[in-house]
Amino acid sequence: MKTRINREESGQALVELALAVVVLCVFVSGIVDFGRAIYDLQVMKNLVGEGSALASRGGGVAATVQSVTNYAGSDINLSTKGCVIVTQVTNQGSGAYQITDQAYQCAITASSKVGCLSGQGGCKSSNAVLPPAAVTALLTEGTGSAIYVTEIYYAYNTVTPIAALLRTTMPSQFYSVAYY
Repeated sequence: MKTRINREESGQALVELALAVVVLCVFVSGIVDFGRAIYDLQVMKNLVGEGSALASRGGGVAATVQSVTNYAGSDINLSTKGCVIVTQVTNQGSGAYQITDQAYQCAITASSKVGCLSGQGGCKSSNAVLPPAAVTALLTEGTGSAIYVTEIYYAYNTVTPIAALLRTTMPSQFYSVAYY
């Protein structure tokens, strides 16, 4: 009788192992991709802050775009999978402000959430879109003062084979912005 019970349960452990390995592989793949996504977002957050600070110190918007793209390096390859936009918004006095300069380098399709995206240094517009805190900060300074906005778009791609599952929980394009 004991041999008969052992014979009936001989493949049970193998089936349980196969199911457990599949579930474990899905979890590990998800952890790897989510970890990479969090890392990429942190790199972008640092880049936009440094870009806005660099532009505000007089580096110029075009030079800032190039510096941010180069500084990203191999962490997130912005020259092939991203877009860097640096915009200068100037206080015109009497409560008015406008975009006075803008530069960008884009390898993907993106549009500035601040305002026009019409060419290297060719953007002059009074339709700048800034958050209320940035408008208040800009307008409390003197006429001619400027605020610099750095925006980064990045096309995120997963490295594990469960990309279709992750697309429902993670965007394919990341965005980060800083005002300085």
